[in-house]
Amino acid sequence: MSNIQSNPEQPTHALFQIRWSPRAFDASKDVSAEHLVSCLEAARWAPSCFGDQPWRFVVCHRSVDEVAWQRLLACLTPKNQEWAKNAPVLMMICANTVFAHNQAPNRWAEYDAGQAAVSFCLQATALGLVTHQMGGFDADKVHADLGVPENVTPMAALALGYQGDAESLDDGFKAIEQAPRARKPLAEIAFMGQWVAAD
Repeated sequence: MSNIQSNPEQPTHALFQIRWSPRAFDASKDVSAEHLVSCLEAARWAPSCFGDQPWRFVVCHRSVDEVAWQRLLACLTPKNQEWAKNAPVLMMICANTVFAHNQAPNRWAEYDAGQAAVSFCLQATALGLVTHQMGGFDADKVHADLGVPENVTPMAALALGYQGDAESLDDGFKAIEQAPRARKPLAEIAFMGQWVAAD
């Protein structure tokens, strides 16, 4: 079983070091209702513009509703389905693009939904769970099959469960799973005082 931690150049909390996005899930281990609700509660308290909380989650727990879980799984791209089929919980992260208080367009909705998703993932990590967010899904199918309204944008799918063995993956995914983690250096992403153009 892989457990590839980050290698930060500066001190960070352990949660940030151990959070990662594996594709190997242990299909034999379910996620308790208590843990799932705990992750959703963490997401509920994420910050948002005007406190609008534009995130919406379609949550499908296989042991609770197999049909709904299969419906969401079918929205994923075939390659994502190959490994996500072992995750006991699948979720669609959506953003309501209209403010609740005045019905004006909310251009921060997608940003805020991302903040809620990170809160969900960090709480999952704290509970010993793993998450993997995916952009590979059919948005039209999500609207049609999951009943997501047209003013709500499907942003990402998320798999939640317990980490499995990388050996269970095909060779292509296994190589990705076991590769060292890397990030751009701070100098490329954080500029003090003003923007710094890339060389």
